[in-house]
Amino acid sequence: MTNIEFPDNWPEPIYDFKNNPITEQGFELGRKLFYDPNLSRDSTISCANCHLQYTGFTHVDHKVSHGIDGRKGTRNSPALINLAWNSSFHWDGGVNNLEVQVLNPIQSYTEMDNTLEKVIKYLNTWPEYKQLFMAAFDDSVANTKSMLKAIAQFTSSLISSNSKYDQYLRGEIDFSSQEKNGLKLFKKHCNKCHTEPLFNSNEYASNGLDVDTVFYDLGRYGITQDLKDSLKFRIPTLRNIEYTFPYMHDGRFQKLKDVLEHYTTIDINKPQLHESLKKPIILNSNQKKDLIAFLYTLTDKEFIYNKKFSFPH
Repeated sequence: MTNIEFPDNWPEPIYDFKNNPITEQGFELGRKLFYDPNLSRDSTISCANCHLQYTGFTHVDHKVSHGIDGRKGTRNSPALINLAWNSSFHWDGGVNNLEVQVLNPIQSYTEMDNTLEKVIKYLNTWPEYKQLFMAAFDDSVANTKSMLKAIAQFTSSLISSNSKYDQYLRGEIDFSSQEKNGLKLFKKHCNKCHTEPLFNSNEYASNGLDVDTVFYDLGRYGITQDLKDSLKFRIPTLRNIEYTFPYMHDGRFQKLKDVLEHYTTIDINKPQLHESLKKPIILNSNQKKDLIAFLYTLTDKEFIYNKKFSFPH
């Protein structure tokens, strides 16, 4: 059992809410921390800088994430959507617990470039934070554990489940003929990796992309050092994909039509290519339009514009 709401046709969350149940006080503390640039070394970068609500909690203005002093990361920031159902995090799966995930950006040289010691010291010098930590955890003194749990209460609450697709499944609205055809095409060509209803599969796969020539990012191999994992990246959710461009781990594609062009022109003989892609995907121009029309039904504007998730005032 959890204290969050999600559709009946969804599986149980992977995140263990029993050890960190969401409370109004804990959520609001996590929300404030998420939007606070003072968690970075020079007080310029917050979590929200790379994870903007209006773009599905990712960024859209550049291919890869940008940190303090204009430093560039090596990957496109993942969209923070339905994280409680993720078994691992980051494009390479280098973190397997939602609560500790935030340690990476806080301490990363190319992102927030801070130390936990300085972050905790900052939190314990602000009277407002003392009040918020007391309300959330019955202790006005912030520590790493309570900070991480608060942020996780906020990020685990980022649940997107009221798109047109969801309303269609509930029988509240109907799809157009184009959207229905797109759904059929999706089930045939895409659902094995981007599995309904969450539209991911907690797996890593090589989707036939050539290695990028700037960062030479080998994906999961960097974590496992297993050659079988070379060029495998986490399969991301497609929910709110209308808003979460640019696409792929390095943001190389700006438009969905470019993504479909890639999948319909893959060299099926590439090593490590996911099994589902070893059979050519053949789509004519109208079918591509139908498929994109369906992908747009995964847009959840209630989530995108939910004031509960926006900057705290």
